[in-house]
Amino acid sequence: MLIPKRVKYRKSQRGTIKGIAIKGSKIVFGEYGLQALESAWITTRQIEAARMALTRYLKQGSKIWIRIFADKPVTKKPAETRMGKGKGDPSHWVSVVRRGRIILEIEGATLEDAKEALRLASHKFPIKTKFVSRHEL
Repeated sequence: MLIPKRVKYRKSQRGTIKGIAIKGSKIVFGEYGLQALESAWITTRQIEAARMALTRYLKQGSKIWIRIFADKPVTKKPAETRMGKGKGDPSHWVSVVRRGRIILEIEGATLEDAKEALRLASHKFPIKTKFVSRHEL
């Protein structure tokens, strides 16, 4: 799974996800992409599941770009622990995705194959997404 090698701070605050994505809202590398229609935290497990679904469907000859990276640690206190005694230990990593962000990109596949592959990958995410092509944006 994709996690950072090192971070400046081990624990981070939750923050809020406001507004729409300005950075990463256009297709840059590939021909087709998957765009987020909602804002959410996407975990490393969800990113990896989508990547596996894409690579299994597309087989060889297609290039895939993952445009998000999980760099935010999420902490969790152990089960049946009393309140207080500080913040919990980091349990997993998430990527903060705003509405309008391109999550995945594909190149080297036909339109039908790209649509089906990105449809399969979109089922792995907890948000609504839409298929976009470079010509539309």
